[in-house]
Amino acid sequence: MRSVQDVRELLDRLDEVEADALEAQDLDFKRWDGRSLPDMQRRLIEVAVCMANGGGGTVVLGVADRVVGRAAAIPGVPLEIDTNALVREIYTHTDPRLTPDFEELSVPEGTGRLLLMQVRGPMRPYTDSAGRGTIRIDKSCEPLTGSARRDLLMASGQADFSAQPAEAAWSDLSPSALEALRRAARAERSPEDLLTLSDRGLIDTLGLAPNGRLTIAALLLAGTPEALARNVSGYGWTHLRMRNATDYTDRADGGEALPVALARLLDRVMADNPIATVQQGLYHFEYRAYPELALREALLNALCHADYQRGAPIIVKQYPRRLEIGNPGGLVGDITPENILHHPPAPRNPLLVNALVRLRLVNRSNLGISRMFKAFLLEGKPPPIIEERGESVTVTFQRHEFSEAFRRFAEEESEAGRDLDVDQLLVLHHLSGHPEIDTATAARLCQRGEALARETLNAMETERGYLERGGAGGRGSYWTLRADLHRRLGGSGDPDRQRRISLEAAKTRILSLLQERAARGEPGLTNEDLRRITHLDRSQVVRLMRELRTAHPELRDPGRGRGAQHCWVPAGTRE
Repeated sequence: MRSVQDVRELLDRLDEVEADALEAQDLDFKRWDGRSLPDMQRRLIEVAVCMANGGGGTVVLGVADRVVGRAAAIPGVPLEIDTNALVREIYTHTDPRLTPDFEELSVPEGTGRLLLMQVRGPMRPYTDSAGRGTIRIDKSCEPLTGSARRDLLMASGQADFSAQPAEAAWSDLSPSALEALRRAARAERSPEDLLTLSDRGLIDTLGLAPNGRLTIAALLLAGTPEALARNVSGYGWTHLRMRNATDYTDRADGGEALPVALARLLDRVMADNPIATVQQGLYHFEYRAYPELALREALLNALCHADYQRGAPIIVKQYPRRLEIGNPGGLVGDITPENILHHPPAPRNPLLVNALVRLRLVNRSNLGISRMFKAFLLEGKPPPIIEERGESVTVTFQRHEFSEAFRRFAEEESEAGRDLDVDQLLVLHHLSGHPEIDTATAARLCQRGEALARETLNAMETERGYLERGGAGGRGSYWTLRADLHRRLGGSGDPDRQRRISLEAAKTRILSLLQERAARGEPGLTNEDLRRITHLDRSQVVRLMRELRTAHPELRDPGRGRGAQHCWVPAGTRE
């Protein structure tokens, strides 16, 4: 959703470009048609349905989208238009019911009034009351075809393919798959009374055969390859050992049920997963390049959240320096790579996932992603990269050196009762390679709001003593890793040299340097020099030098240009 301030800033660009050039997936501009209110209401219903099906967004009413020049492009919305009446009209003529929020934006042009229609779409797909619908794709509204409706239902979790009846008999269950399922569940300490049931009793208890008829989920968990091939077109997995981006040296394919597929994929990946051995006292500990816990979580996620109606396999590509695990189907609902770490669970195949939850093979609270991240971070390695690539999701593990120092620090903290959570680990990992972090950066890294990110940074400073605060306070605050901890963790660079100095300390240092250079007859310092010396950004250096010139007339304005220099010219000296 775009805020009033966001839109206000965009309007300033209308003297240069058409509003159409400013539109996006979540932003549309519409001229208000004052000739017929019923026609305009019908148009708003169409636009609301389109935007809701596209995931929600903002429609700015009162702006022509094909006109350059702010004065001509903003005719506005008539003052007598009642937004409550518009909400009632849209609510009455949409299915499921849509209730957009309207916000007013005052402008000097036209009628002086614009309306922002904020549309949300939590129950997609939407249509009008006659069953017609479109979907926002990029900057246009496209027909809501049958396949588009199916994709929306799948994405929102409303259509569960795994719960559909299968064309299969009880004899189509695989004894070896059921044994693999029990073995995997027993390793996760699943209830023994569940695992000692007969094959049919286990399937019934897991809810995978309502009224005695097997579901797709039952076959995915325990079906024979032949039954899976009949019922789930294109089901299977492929593992490739990649030499480079286009060539592979080894390939394996399979079409077994999920427990067998998981075991085979793990075996193949682990065969080329180097070990680092670390000695601590009399003991030797082994650490894999890709932590096995993270591998299991990523493979399970791919297998249980795949869109099995797309007819595409799970693909695992093992490169010399990275591992990619991809499954068909995009992320579900409003989950994105930018919010997946702490997002509530939204399974694509609820019946299948619920069975795995009861067997304790997956976690109902969506802790699998956090576990995956934590497994890498505890070893001083960067976390996995999660991406949507077209209609698929890919998790990438990068091969990095194991950090004995980071792992030992984490273990010592845990032994002292100070376990590190995933947010703290992300901050520490960032600061081991960067001189500082601010609230906005921490919020992005931890996938949290800025308020929660600031709480984490404050706690790491005041309660744990890991960080030191700098800056002017408020939004100008930043945090650095304490110098002794930076050295202990084996962070890159010299923490003292990289550390930004306070504005007052910077003023003293710069004055001293400029006076010394003037006394030696050396040239002054450029803005680039000052940024390098103080580790301040461009705007902070400009502000600092402006304040110094006000307090010290001996400082001369450098003028403009890349090589312009700040110089100290003592009173009575000829320039």
